Amino acid sequence: MAFWGKAKKVEPDVGLDPTRLPQHVAIIMDGNGRWAKRRNQPRAFGHRAGVEALRAIIRESSDLGIKALTIYAFSTENWSRPKDEVSALMSLLLEFFGREIDELHENRVCIRILGDVQGMPAPQREALVAAMDKTGGNTGLKLNIALNYGSRMEIVRAARTIAERVEHGEIRAEQVDERLFESCLYTVGLPDVDLLIRTSGEMRLSNFLLYQVSYAEFVVVDTLWPDFDLAAYRAALMEYQKRDRRFGGVKA
Repeated sequence: MAFWGKAKKVEPDVGLDPTRLPQHVAIIMDGNGRWAKRRNQPRAFGHRAGVEALRAIIRESSDLGIKALTIYAFSTENWSRPKDEVSALMSLLLEFFGREIDELHENRVCIRILGDVQGMPAPQREALVAAMDKTGGNTGLKLNIALNYGSRMEIVRAARTIAERVEHGEIRAEQVDERLFESCLYTVGLPDVDLLIRTSGEMRLSNFLLYQVSYAEFVVVDTLWPDFDLAAYRAALMEYQKRDRRFGGVKA
């Protein structure tokens, strides 16, 4: 199924205010395994269904003009899962980029991988680098895929980079501020997350974008990820637009 053109789309008039959409949406795509278990299928079946759900969300984010979409695809802790499940996820990753990269590129989607790309298996690493090289100059939706990613690791990595620069005399300790720190994160150049969506009803961040979600609005839904459709996505965007964002301050 293609991203654009073939997928069934919900009617566009759902009351969304195009001037108040989030610039950056992040999604913890949770519930693939439980979705499969309810159907007496292996977890890999749920992950494949999750990829199908993702297609519509990427397309809708692009069509709405949202600047950045960050999805949590595979954490540094996920390597501890059963080998057959990890193998299925790695195969799905290759399949995703092999089938979809041309259409994503044609629709000006810019792909960035957040995480330790060098720690991925060679075939997947090559596919990720090729996708970033091919789409890096695109000016449309910034699709950030967190792979082999852990937020604590990202923060430690940034701190180590800054410490090395201080040690080498490139900067002074008093020059270290938020702007410098953010320049050492995987998300450099992206706006902070405005809206964080988590499916399956779990109330935790799971080591995802701990720095970047400081003032994000959280929307947690009970829907398992493979069932998270356009209507559910737009409902989350509508909920975001109802929020009164004060960023720690108060309104007169």
